[in-house]
Amino acid sequence: MDINKVAKSILKHVGGEENIKDVSHCFTRLRLVLKDETKADKQAVERLEGVIQVVISGGQFQIVLGSKVNKVYDEILPMLTMKNDPMGENVKVNLANSILQTISKVFTPLIPAIAASGLIKGILTAARLLSAKNGIDISSNDTYVLLFAASQIIFYFMPVFLGYTAAKALKCNEIVAMTIGGFLCYPQLDILIQDVTTITTFFGIPVTKGVWTIGDSTKVFSYTESVIPILLAVFVLVYLEKFLYKIIPQIIQIIMVPGLSIIIMVPLTLTLLGPIGIWVGNSIQTLYYVLMDFNTAIGGAVIGGLWGVFVIFGAHRALLPVGLNDVAMSGKQNLLAFAGAANFSQGGAALGVMLKSKNKELKSVAASAAISAALVGITEPAIYGCNLRLKKPMICAIVCGAIGGGIMGVGGVYGDSFANNGVLTIFSYAAFGMKPFLFYLAGCIVAFFGTAVFTYIIGFEDIVEKKEAILDNETNRIAVKDAEKVWYVTAPVEGKAIELNQIHDKVFAEERLGKGIAIIPSKGEVVAPVDCTVNVIYPTLHAMGVTLDNGVELLIHVGIDTVKLERKYFKQYAQEGTHVKKGTKIISFDLEKIEEAGYDTTVSVVVVNTFDYKEVVGLQTQHADIDTTVIEIM
Repeated sequence: MDINKVAKSILKHVGGEENIKDVSHCFTRLRLVLKDETKADKQAVERLEGVIQVVISGGQFQIVLGSKVNKVYDEILPMLTMKNDPMGENVKVNLANSILQTISKVFTPLIPAIAASGLIKGILTAARLLSAKNGIDISSNDTYVLLFAASQIIFYFMPVFLGYTAAKALKCNEIVAMTIGGFLCYPQLDILIQDVTTITTFFGIPVTKGVWTIGDSTKVFSYTESVIPILLAVFVLVYLEKFLYKIIPQIIQIIMVPGLSIIIMVPLTLTLLGPIGIWVGNSIQTLYYVLMDFNTAIGGAVIGGLWGVFVIFGAHRALLPVGLNDVAMSGKQNLLAFAGAANFSQGGAALGVMLKSKNKELKSVAASAAISAALVGITEPAIYGCNLRLKKPMICAIVCGAIGGGIMGVGGVYGDSFANNGVLTIFSYAAFGMKPFLFYLAGCIVAFFGTAVFTYIIGFEDIVEKKEAILDNETNRIAVKDAEKVWYVTAPVEGKAIELNQIHDKVFAEERLGKGIAIIPSKGEVVAPVDCTVNVIYPTLHAMGVTLDNGVELLIHVGIDTVKLERKYFKQYAQEGTHVKKGTKIISFDLEKIEEAGYDTTVSVVVVNTFDYKEVVGLQTQHADIDTTVIEIM
C-alpha cells in the first residue's frame, strides 16, 4: 500500500485541500470536517486501496482505514494549508452533531493512554492474584508500586490532560487550560478540599466541600481524576479569552490575556464551576446506577447488543464521559465491560465470515478484523470490513453481544480501569473478585464463539470474486458497462449551458466528481431532468443527488460556495426518497438575492458514476430548458 498515493487520492476525492476545514483521527478512522460535503466522492474514496468504508456521521466525513490510519494521517497533514482559526469560516453543523464532534475531539486523543493504563492494570491484577495463590503479597513490592503509579497517572491528572484536549477542541489557550487543570490536581488543594471539618475561603468566599454516599460507602469529592469540572472551566475560558482580546490593547495581550485568564478562572473554578461539575458528575453516576439497579442484566444486554450500532454512528463517543466519570467517582466501571461483549461478538462474526467465505480477499479482511476485535477491542475493521456489508453477521453479533452483556450484568461485573476490551486487558475485570471475573469470561466466550458459530450456520450472501472487471489503476473504478446504450439527460435548470471547465470551482472544473455540464441559470428552479428518484437533498438545499431510472447518478449543485448561505434564499418542494416525474420541481432559489449576496449562481450537473460508462459528453447551448438535452451518456 502506497501511503503517499492514498493520501493524495483522498485529498483529490474529498474536493481538494481547499474543501477541508478540519482533520483528526481515532484508532481506525480519519475524520474530516468538510466545507461542502457535496464535493466529496464517497464511492471513489471507498474504492481506494486500504479504505475499508466511508461513514458520513456527526458532521464528519469518516474514512475507516484500520491500523493504517496513523500513517495516512501523518502523510496527509503536511499536504494541508488550512488554518484552524476560531474567527474563520464556520461549517454548518446541527447541535447534536456539534456535541458529538466536540466529545470526540476531547476524549479520542486520550484513548491510547487510557488503554495502556488498562493493560498495565490488567497485568498487575493477574500478577497479584497468581502471587496471592502462592501466599505472596506483591502489593508493596517496589516494582508493583511504580507500575501501579504509571497506570494511575492518566486518571490522577485527568483535569490536566482534558484541559489540553478540550482547549484544543474549543480553540482557546491550551497551556492556560492545562494550568487550571493542574491547579485542580495540586496536592495541597486536595488536602484542603477533603478537610470537611474546617472552612476554607478564597478571597473571602467559602470553598464548597462535599460528601456523598455511594452504596454503603461515603466519599469526599476530589478534583483529581475528575472530568466535568475542567470541561466547564474550559468552556467558560473560551468566552473569557474572546472578551479579554477585545478589551486589552494588542501590544500587551500576550501577557495580560493569559495572566488575567488564570487570575479569574482559578477562583471561579474553585468556588463555582468545580462544585457544579462535581454535582453534575455525581448526578450522572447516580442516574447510571439507578438504571443499572433497575435490572443490570437488561442494561448489560442493551449495551452489549447495541454498542456496535453506536460505533457505526459514532454515538459511542457520547458515552465515554459516563464511563470515565464512573472511574473518577467510584474507582470502577461496568460500561466497557458490557461493551466488551459487543467487541467480542463483532470479532466472532468476523471469524465466522472467515471460516465460511470462499472469497480470498474477504477471508483475509475477516481474519485480520477478528484478531483486531478480540485482541485489543478495535471493532471498526470487523464492522465495516465484513459484518455490516454482509448484514447477517451483524445481526448475529447484535444478538450474541446482548446475551454476553446480559450474562455480565447478572454476574455484577466491574473493572477497575477504563480500558478497551480485549484479551490483553481481560484481567482488569478480575480486580473485584473471582465470581464477577468468571461471569465476564463467560459473557466474552458466549459473545465471541456464539456469534462465530451462528454466523457460520446461518450463513450470508458471499461476495463473488471479480475476475473480469477492468480496473483503472489510479482510482480503482470499474471502467465500462452497457457500452452500446445511449442515454440523454435534459436540463434541470433553464439557462445557458457551458462546459464544466469554464466555471470558477476547481472541484467541478477539473471533473473530480465526474463529467457533465454547467448551466448559467435564468430561472431559479431545479426540476427533475427525467423520471428519477431523489436520493438526497443536502440540509443547506444548495445541492441534491438523484438517480435516473436507468441507473445514472446525477449531482445537481446550485452555485459556488452557496453552502455558506445555510438554506437562505432556497425552498424545498420534493422529499428525499421519492420518485418524481420529469419536470417535477425539486427546489427553488432566489436568483437575484443570491447574486446580490455576492455568490456565483452557476449550476453544475455532473454524472457521479461517470466511470461506469464509456463516455459522458456535455452539450453546450445558448438556451437550455426541460426539453433540451445537455448530457449524452454512452
